[in-house]
Amino acid sequence: MGDEHTTSGRDLTRAIAEATRAFFTPTSLEDTLRGVTESARSLIPAVDCADILIVRGPKKYQSHAATSELPVRLDAIQERVGEGPCVDAARNEEFVRCNDFRSDPRWPVFGPAAVDAGVLSSMSFRLYTENETIGALNLFALTENAFSDEDEELGTVLAIHAAVALYAANKTEQFKSGLASRDTIGQAKGMLMERYGIDAVQAFDLISRLSQNENIPVAALAAELVARGSDTAAARNPR
Repeated sequence: MGDEHTTSGRDLTRAIAEATRAFFTPTSLEDTLRGVTESARSLIPAVDCADILIVRGPKKYQSHAATSELPVRLDAIQERVGEGPCVDAARNEEFVRCNDFRSDPRWPVFGPAAVDAGVLSSMSFRLYTENETIGALNLFALTENAFSDEDEELGTVLAIHAAVALYAANKTEQFKSGLASRDTIGQAKGMLMERYGIDAVQAFDLISRLSQNENIPVAALAAELVARGSDTAAARNPR
């Protein structure tokens, strides 16, 4: 028993080390998430399949990095019926474990559907940073009572890695979007300055007032002004 615990400890240490090294290796978000689900299968013998469920809006979910078609099908069922361990983990609870879907009363519709699909056990870990819920790491087994407390510890490590990767990707996307908006606003200001002989501060004030009057976000209004200006220039200077 002591040797088994030591082996599990080494596995956990290796998982943490590999996850840390991954932050310094350029890779896509999908590759990172797939590394998480594949690690779950290799580090936790009871896992038959896994995926990461991403929350998109109040009732929209997307399966990522699935190790087979089965998790995708299970996520689709949960989205359709509005219940299940993955939904609970993504929306309400930090960790959801089911030892046997045949006898667990929490999901009267999804439970029998999971059994019909051949899945009897699951663990779902919420992926979140601060107060923002992102989704869940879901691990499924074809046997009942498949997961141990040590499996839960390993799953938690992998879930943390997935959550950080998602958080970083979201922040990068927001940063890129912010840069693009700033560039568009700058173009709109330049057009107004040239057309009306005003300075940069006056041009931005004009855009801000138009934004408030028309109830249109500044970035969206700037994009429309740039588009109209480009269309006008093209009409005046046909090729």
